[in-house]
Amino acid sequence: MSRYTPLPVTRTRRALALLGAVTLAAACTTTEDPPGSAPATTAPATASASAPPTEPPSPSASTAVTIPTSAFVELPAELRKSPRRTTPVEEALPKLCGNEFGTGGRQVTASAAMTVTYQKAGEPSSNVPQGMIHQTIFTFDGDGASGYLSRLRTAVQACPSYDQSGIRVTVKSQALPGVGDEALLLTRTWPETSLNGERTGETASSQIAVARVDSAVTVFDDQGWEGTSGNPAILDRVVRDGVRVIDTWQR
Repeated sequence: MSRYTPLPVTRTRRALALLGAVTLAAACTTTEDPPGSAPATTAPATASASAPPTEPPSPSASTAVTIPTSAFVELPAELRKSPRRTTPVEEALPKLCGNEFGTGGRQVTASAAMTVTYQKAGEPSSNVPQGMIHQTIFTFDGDGASGYLSRLRTAVQACPSYDQSGIRVTVKSQALPGVGDEALLLTRTWPETSLNGERTGETASSQIAVARVDSAVTVFDDQGWEGTSGNPAILDRVVRDGVRVIDTWQR
């Protein structure tokens, strides 16, 4: 006769339930990823960190944008001292109190710059140039272009003057009507100096123009030759021609 005493029915059911729970827990433990590892179904993180996780990427954000040479303005023959040439963007952008013009942010899809050297119409070719105009073009995703202009206006208002090589330069800004979708004109003024660095008693000035054309922004920085004044009339012509060229390119 066996000495084994059967368990009551209720105790048997509890034991079976407990055994099932332990088995289930063991099963969950064996399929769980080890600490610090990524789940096998996790997709590579390709979206911008600033974009909401549920927001689909912008169609244009994944499209390569190229700014062709034809998108830049070229001077008419009577004003052209030398052909336009490619310039690094960081060298073409003007600087006032800081990096006001380099605030494109993550919405910039492309940037490029070129420089034109100009002369007064009718001057002999043996004369030195009158100045140079650096043109930079940014293309933006979404509302980046208008945001760039907004940040630039704020930065310029915070910089009424700055020091450059020991010379005080004042800055004034105003709207530039009739140019692109919106435009800004900055005028820099400083005491003029001779080639040997002596004050002449006169005032020198140059201008910066910034225009938005749809989702693109272009910056024109007029620099007189060897620190002399720029030419506002030539800059105005270049800006208006440049905006028309960009508008044609975007179509």
